[in-house]
Amino acid sequence: MDQNRLHILSQTPSIANHFISELRDVTIQTDTMRFRKNLERLAEVMAYRISETLQFAPQTIQTPLAQTQQTLLQEFPVLATVLRAGLPFHQGFLNYFDRSNCAFVAAYRVEGGRELTVHVDYLAAPDLQDQVLVLVDPMLATGKSLVQTYNALLRFGTPKRFIIAAAIASPEGVEFLHQELPNVEIWVGALDEKLDEHSYIVPGLGDAGDLAFGAKK
Repeated sequence: MDQNRLHILSQTPSIANHFISELRDVTIQTDTMRFRKNLERLAEVMAYRISETLQFAPQTIQTPLAQTQQTLLQEFPVLATVLRAGLPFHQGFLNYFDRSNCAFVAAYRVEGGRELTVHVDYLAAPDLQDQVLVLVDPMLATGKSLVQTYNALLRFGTPKRFIIAAAIASPEGVEFLHQELPNVEIWVGALDEKLDEHSYIVPGLGDAGDLAFGAKK
């Protein structure tokens, strides 16, 4: 596992650990509004940390009293998310990268059979050529859906930099992404113990989509 391309927020004590703890806590998860808000707040912390790695340049700003120099982002990243679970997490990033263009992907797990498969059936994105692309998804389990999502997004152009941001990740998923996408940078709130036999993250937090928006049939 390439530690230079893996960033784990929970390794450094911060308020992000409180948000992660509440996301996991079964007694707090019953409040769907708070669950969504905690995903959003964790994403804001992560967006701030990622912003520190982007390109900045000085710019002159006119205040009511005088001119002053500020160091501002040269370009805002394109924010992509996987529906539906990714929406609150995406909103947190958009709160900070408020000038970013956005992409949306519908990808879902197909249960049954010998191997887990992922199907992508909706895709809308701006021009990605030579852009910084941040793909946000609260759960990085096997990593298969994120690889397929990235490959599908390439029809809109090849980004110059590709970042995956997740609230919770498994070691297996991180390793798979580094094997399949050698240049990917991965940012996670927490790196958990393992995947279980059903490819769910342990200890994880459950189904982020159901917890955010209600159980699906």
